[in-house]
Formats: sequence, structure tokens, C-alpha cells
Amino acid sequence: MTNNIARPLRIGLIANRSHQDAPDSALVQLLRGAAPALAHLQPQLVVVGRTLDAMFSHGLLEICPAIERFPYGREGGLMKLVSRVVDSDPARAVDAVIYLIDPVDPSSAFPEAQALKRQCVIHKKPFLATLAGAREWLELEAVAAGAVIDTAPDAGFHLEQEGIALIAHDAMKPGMLALAEKHFALLDRFQRRYATGTTGGLLNRLAQKIKGEQAGRNWVQPYLSGPLGGDAQLAELVLDQQIGRILFLEDPHVARQHEADIQLLERAARTVSGYAQVVSEAGCADRWLELLGRRVAG
Repeated sequence: MTNNIARPLRIGLIANRSHQDAPDSALVQLLRGAAPALAHLQPQLVVVGRTLDAMFSHGLLEICPAIERFPYGREGGLMKLVSRVVDSDPARAVDAVIYLIDPVDPSSAFPEAQALKRQCVIHKKPFLATLAGAREWLELEAVAAGAVIDTAPDAGFHLEQEGIALIAHDAMKPGMLALAEKHFALLDRFQRRYATGTTGGLLNRLAQKIKGEQAGRNWVQPYLSGPLGGDAQLAELVLDQQIGRILFLEDPHVARQHEADIQLLERAARTVSGYAQVVSEAGCADRWLELLGRRVAG
């Protein structure tokens, strides 16, 4: 999603209970840590019930005073947020969703939670389900809007010390190759690149074309295909904090027999919420890589 809209960003915000209550909860860390970015962007937050209560209890409302309150989840607040993702009225629609998900909270598997992510992918809007992903997205968007670069979170931008996973479903593989070729110099800066099955082979052939047959041969370390367990192998690397960024281009229109494996990889990222992040849509990924390139260059 490219932020070419004239009005301030409208961001849906919800956090599972374990990410709300403690003084150092993910919600508190996000809003206080991203205060400079929020001050520059001046977004409108559409906040679901109990999350807004938590913001009030922690004294966070002054960080982002433009707020629309939605009902509690049990009263349909999350369902209404799905509707706002697909709404064609700019005054009502949200441009991105931050949903700080606790992977062991049963509500994260409710139909409305699954629909929220799926509709964000379909409508090419960022779906940010980890603290690390939301924090980075806010900073990158603020810098793109003219904010001075915040050097405080620089530890998260040492790509030469980080790993990235590059995964694409069958219909999305051409899009993955296009992204990798466009942003090859940035991706080449990562210390390690991982992929599942066929995607890894395709990316290595692309790297051989760009870097030469020998230099590009093992540009990506391929694992098993997703249906054979590659997603689970990468999930372990995420949990061991060897992969912090996951570019997983999903086809939301195709039923997948290994859906549980896909969810396992995302669940791993949400387990290490302050470290890992997932980007699931090609347009959002293109903007993310473009802005990340600017950030690490600046």
C-alpha cells in the first residue's frame, strides 16, 4: 500500500489481553516507543474496546488523541474493523491494521481475526501482528513523510547481522521474483536468506543471473517445500531468532491443505513479537523494502 492519500492515515488498533495490561506490555512499548513517529504522522486510530481501555489506564491517550472507539470484541468490534478494511469510503476506511496477537489467546483464531488478515491482504493494506512489525512500519512511514530518522532503534536495522525468509505460494512466485530483482541490492545485504522449496531454487537462479553462476549459487538457503514441512523448519529458525523478517507472499484465494503449517510460521513470529515480523502482500512488501532501503542508507 502506497500512502498517497490526502488525509491522515487511519489505523485500526487492537491488542490481545496479554499485550495490554502490564506496564511493559507490547501495547505500551509500541505507543511509547513510536511516540515520535505518531507525533509526525498524526494518524487517526480506530481502537477496539478493551484496547482503548488499556490505553486510558496506562495514560497513553495523549500520544495519539485522534481516536475512534469501536465496541468490545464480544460486541462485534473486531468484525466492524474487518468491514472498515474493505470500506470504499475514505472517511470510514482504515489504511492499515495493527493487531498485536498473542498466539495462545483463543480469540486470535476466531473467524473475524482470520478474516481481518485475509481482507488486508486482498485489499493491499498492511497487517501488522507483531510489536517489531508495527514499530518498524510506523517509523518507516514517518520517515517517508519527512520525519527525522530516529536512531534509537538502530539495532533492528543491522541487516548484515540478520536473516530474512522469502516464501511465496505458487501464484505469487512471479511477484516474489520481481520483488527480489527490484530490491536485490537490499536483500543481498542480509547475512542470511532462507526460503522453502521451489521459491529457493528460483531465487538462487535469479542470484546467479545477477551475481554470476558461482557467487549466486547459494544466495538463498532452501528448505523443504511448505507442504512437506518447510514452514515448520523456518518457524524453528524464527523462534531461535535467526530470522527476524519474513516476506511470505500468500495467495488468499486458494484453499491450502497445509494451512496449519502456514499458521505455524506466523505463530512463531508472534511468539517472539518484539523480534520478528511478517509481510504478506506484494504491494505492501514493495513499499516496505523501498522504505527499509532508505532507512538503512540514511
